[in-house]
Amino acid sequence: MPRRASLLLLPIIYLGYLSLGLPDGTLGVAWPQMHRDLALPLGLAGTIGMVITVLAGTSAFFSGSILPRFGTGPVVFVSCALTGSGLLLISQAQGLGWMLLATLPLGFGAGAVDTGLNGYVARHYSGRHMNWLHACWGIGATCGPLVMTRALGTADGWRNGYLFIGLFQLGLSLLFLLTLRLWDTQPAIAPGAASAAATGAPSLRPSTLANSEAGWLSAAVFTLYVATEATAGLWAATILVESRGLSLAVAGLCTTAYYGSITGGRILSGFVANRWGNRLLVTLGLSLALVGAVLFTRAATPGFALAALVLLGLGFAPVYPCMMHEVPKRFAPEAVLKVIGRQSFASYLGGASLPAVSGWVAVQISPEGIAWLVVAGTVALAAVIHRLNRLT
Repeated sequence: MPRRASLLLLPIIYLGYLSLGLPDGTLGVAWPQMHRDLALPLGLAGTIGMVITVLAGTSAFFSGSILPRFGTGPVVFVSCALTGSGLLLISQAQGLGWMLLATLPLGFGAGAVDTGLNGYVARHYSGRHMNWLHACWGIGATCGPLVMTRALGTADGWRNGYLFIGLFQLGLSLLFLLTLRLWDTQPAIAPGAASAAATGAPSLRPSTLANSEAGWLSAAVFTLYVATEATAGLWAATILVESRGLSLAVAGLCTTAYYGSITGGRILSGFVANRWGNRLLVTLGLSLALVGAVLFTRAATPGFALAALVLLGLGFAPVYPCMMHEVPKRFAPEAVLKVIGRQSFASYLGGASLPAVSGWVAVQISPEGIAWLVVAGTVALAAVIHRLNRLT
């Protein structure tokens, strides 16, 4: 890609991934007021979130076949317009029917944007840019609840919050439309991709992907990663309060630090990704994460808990972006988008399976059992990645 076009497109891609994170935390913030205004059951939020996750995963799964046919730019434009429309539907919701209708464009749009942007950056930009792409998601996921919290103080409350985020998404889709020609520019090969092509990536075609051990393992990595990372974030505060007697304020600070460490770690990883390489960063990250996970099983004081969760977050930080960026180096060019689509689907699967598994452990064993579940998930993740590295 000519340098000028590349530099123009990159911030637009970052904005797109930031916008993907914006709605993720808003429902939880808005729901206490929403369910009363719409006369909906309190527990329905979990069902709505699950439906969106399943639809996004389905969209991501099939995006690997759709993207080569229509191109990344047009698919991302339409998908962003869909998510914006879904958010505007929620802002005008009058009952359950509206909410369920909104899940369709929200879910299908989010999955395609996720796969499209990851695939484009993996093929055309460096590991540095991939890490910063996922840091943008963290920034969006942080800003979304802040926007909604501010909106709840206005006359129309959560409606204003969803209206603002929906209009932002539609504005971004217009930006994608106006820059479609940039996506069509023949891109340069991302750093490292040329060497992979020269040495011969595994000859894996989309038609045989389902029968490939490497293809299944690459998807399993993302299921394990998302499930383990999200389990730690969801249950850390409960463990600290219910099992170890720390205050809600301390537990909230520790959880915030955990997510902040993931975002900050991805920013830091971007500065060294090109020099160290994806595989070394993942190995170092998982080693650090395992130390943090083990320390958290014994963390009974505020300082100890904070340090353990910061280490865990920093360790997890490079795993998702670096593993995503490795795809063009592991698989044949014609298989890349299909593999990335399946990895995105697998990540949604990990998020969807989390509540059932972790909830069962908390009830049948104890909240402390979840801390050891995080340790086990980290070890399993390292084992699967090690096997994948040997194959590819």
